[in-house]
Amino acid sequence: MDRLGRWRRGGRSGRQRRALFGGGGLLTVATVMLLWAWRSTGFVSDLLLNLGASVVLAAISYVIFDPLFEEARKARVQEHLSFDRAAFVARVGRTARRVRILDTWTILLEHRHREETLNAVRAALANGAHVQMLLLDPDCTAAQQRSEELERQRVDVPRQIRANLRHLAAFQDSLEQRLRSRLQIRVYDASPSIQLYQWDGHALISFFPIGKLSFNVPQLEVDMDSPWGGFVHARFEELWEHEQATSTLERYWSTTVTLRHDDSDLVEVQVPYVTLDGQHYVDCRAFKLTRPLTVRARLPRTPGSAHGVFALVEPADGDRPPPAAVTRHFDQKYGPGDGERAILRLEAQRPARPRTPGPRSAAGADPHRR
Repeated sequence: MDRLGRWRRGGRSGRQRRALFGGGGLLTVATVMLLWAWRSTGFVSDLLLNLGASVVLAAISYVIFDPLFEEARKARVQEHLSFDRAAFVARVGRTARRVRILDTWTILLEHRHREETLNAVRAALANGAHVQMLLLDPDCTAAQQRSEELERQRVDVPRQIRANLRHLAAFQDSLEQRLRSRLQIRVYDASPSIQLYQWDGHALISFFPIGKLSFNVPQLEVDMDSPWGGFVHARFEELWEHEQATSTLERYWSTTVTLRHDDSDLVEVQVPYVTLDGQHYVDCRAFKLTRPLTVRARLPRTPGSAHGVFALVEPADGDRPPPAAVTRHFDQKYGPGDGERAILRLEAQRPARPRTPGPRSAAGADPHRR
């Protein structure tokens, strides 16, 4: 909220400076006219005297009334019947300061709109704009609840979000480092309350209706210096800065595991993963396993937890969820697999006890990159 206050005060002081500079300029012109009238005679003197007096009144009126008119303009809210995708994308392409998107998922990344949208985002980044996107975590409870609300629309919300994030990850990788540093993408685990599409000092906002897509309901176009703008700005900042509620795209995309053998750490690797029904699965095709290994890992979506030790267990046909469902989950998140995934489940290690037959464990050896 302190940041919000500084941001709002900065906007007000900027408007006040503009009003003073404008009024000062008019007063300077009026002073020149009056001095000229004083040094002149006849018709020219009378004309300059009248014009100078008029400019003085205009300067005083500008300083007094311009801030009032500006506040009235900013408080005005324009209503649109639905989300104007083409207009927003065009505005993004011309933006040079800031783009912000807060949503569950966005239709801007659907197949028929994706290339145009990403080209506009690339142009905004090249113009020097900072782009921040907050999408709902597809594995959180709120995503499933939103799917249930949209049951009649036959919308699979988690699947839509995963597709969005997959395309954003590919787009981020395609950017040069100079542009990539200005693009930030996060997922949030909270009940979605408001939809925000901001370009520079303006934004389209709406709320999430029951049983309807938020793109097909009225949108409010607001100035970010207005009370409405301050409200959505505060909501965005609250989510963006909340360490427990948000996670970066990088952490969503992969997790770090440390391969271990005989209580010794061998190598640290980044692996793709999914979470399904409370179980965590990793794709281990980045390394070969030829002798028993365990891994030390921090479970995804639990940033405050300490690293635990897990066995790598091959999913079996009788498991819940079944292996086919886990594979479909990987396909939704990372795109259709090529049949070479090595999917293993992380199973928490228990205190040592006499060895008994158990589930098939993956065998491992000194890992190395293929």
